[in-house]
Amino acid sequence: MKPETITLTQESWKKVSAIGPQAAALFYKNLFAADPTLQSLFKGNIEEQGLKLMHMIGMAVGKLNNLEALVPILQALAKRHASYGVQPAHYQTVGAALIQTLEQGLGKDFTPAVKEAWTEVYTTMAGVMIPASTQ
Repeated sequence: MKPETITLTQESWKKVSAIGPQAAALFYKNLFAADPTLQSLFKGNIEEQGLKLMHMIGMAVGKLNNLEALVPILQALAKRHASYGVQPAHYQTVGAALIQTLEQGLGKDFTPAVKEAWTEVYTTMAGVMIPASTQ
């Protein structure tokens, strides 16, 4: 991953994490609008789930400079998600909801370069997680 991709992702995430609860709520709104069947995978309090989501994304974004450390974390997360019923096809829907949420949350700061960076980061993460979820 290019240093510019990492920087754009990390800098834009700082802005999103500043509105964490609102961003998480927006993400789930976008996700469930894209695929209402995914709502059944969430058994607990959605606000608590949103906090976990924001924490996990923040941790992953923070480790983009150290993919060796990040990969096993993503693999474990994928296995946990698979045990909840997440299917490989869901990753595309989640990625689209994430990009949509970033666009809404960042507004004018969601430049084509930021979109490209996030798309690359998410594609890389999903590329690690999907195979791990089926093992």
